[in-house]
Formats: sequence, C-alpha cells, structure tokens
Amino acid sequence: MTKSKTELAPADEGFSLISNRKLLTLYASMVECRRIAESAGKLSRMGGFSLLGHEAAAVGAAVDLLAEDTIAADAWPEAAIEAINPSAVIAAKVAAATRSAIAGKDAGKITVLFSTSKRALRPSWVRSLRLAAEHNLPILFVSIAPETAASIPLAAVAIPAKRRGYAFPHISVDGNDVVAVFRVASEAITHARKGHGPTLIDCRTTGPGDSLENMRKYLSGKGLYPD
Repeated sequence: MTKSKTELAPADEGFSLISNRKLLTLYASMVECRRIAESAGKLSRMGGFSLLGHEAAAVGAAVDLLAEDTIAADAWPEAAIEAINPSAVIAAKVAAATRSAIAGKDAGKITVLFSTSKRALRPSWVRSLRLAAEHNLPILFVSIAPETAASIPLAAVAIPAKRRGYAFPHISVDGNDVVAVFRVASEAITHARKGHGPTLIDCRTTGPGDSLENMRKYLSGKGLYPD
C-alpha cells in the first residue's frame, strides 16, 4: 500500500494538522525555488512561464509526491523541481507526463501538471484534461492565475465531464499561501491515490505581499524563526 508523507502535528503544536517540521520544509523549499528563479534573472521566462512569485503553488502541490510520481518539467527548470522534490520523476513534456499517468494509474502513482491561464488553451493541456476525464487518471492540474484574471480560469472552461457525468473536481485556493495549497494538494493526492481520478487546483495569487514573506510571517506567528 502506498503511504503518504504528510506529517500530522503532535498535540503540543496546537491546532495545526501540519507539523512544524513540515512547515519549515515548505519554507525552505520556497527559499530555494526563489534563489533559482532569481539566479535565472527576474525577466527570464522558462517556456513563457516564470517561477518567480509562484513558489507557493509549486512547493505546496509537489513537495509531498512520492518516488515514481511524475512532474512535467516544461513549466519550470528541472533544478527548481528537484529542489522541491528530488524523489519525483521529471517528464520532459506534458504529453510524456500524461502517458506516465496512464501507465501508473493502477499503481497509485500521481502526476502533476502546472499551467497558467494563458497556457491553458495549449493543445497538450486540453488533451491531458480530456484524457484524465475519460480514463479517470491520477493527475493534479495546477492552474496559476492572478486575481485580476477572469473569475473562471481558461483551464476550467475546457474541463470535460468524467464518465457517467461525474464532475471534474475544481478547487480554488490562494496561490500566495503555501499552507493552503499544501492542504488542498494533500487532499487531491489522497483522492487520486484511492482511484478517484483527477483534480484541478486553481491557484489565485490573491492578497497582499509576497508568498515567501507571507510564509515567513506565518512561521513567526507560530514561534518558528527560520534563518
């Protein structure tokens, strides 16, 4: 049986269901992703999709993947993906990641695909959505969009119904809040591993401030002071 790496906090850590160690891991992964993004240059675009500012969505969705789970590497540089989760398999393209999801469907393996509103109409993304719905594939589609975008992301418009008319789960979350993304992704991963198929996580970059600074303040409020 596949086991999740999600860590539950002991009673002396208050009401949070996420351990302090896991919270610090989330923060450390975000810091490393920020370093990688800045080293590439603030104006640099990897395939038209900048990692800078989207660390919370990337880390929250991918940090708890297990060995042999897959992340498509066409969105961000491989160094960033490896910094978040060195045990996951990196697929070169969305199509390759989708094929991995088909092959690993009955083995409890998860695939994560990232996109933005502008990229969501690309044939590879739309095709993956359709295949995930038709074959009930264990894929997390993580769409990242600013609050100024339309209330319904382009990715959601193209979502087909699953077999027998069941809805394709679509969850909105604050893309600047790594804890919120992590919680939603953990539920979606568990959902997929149980054979219930794909989920679209709509990460909106809402609220003031930077995702890294937001997490630093959150940790300080819990009495945790990372370097």
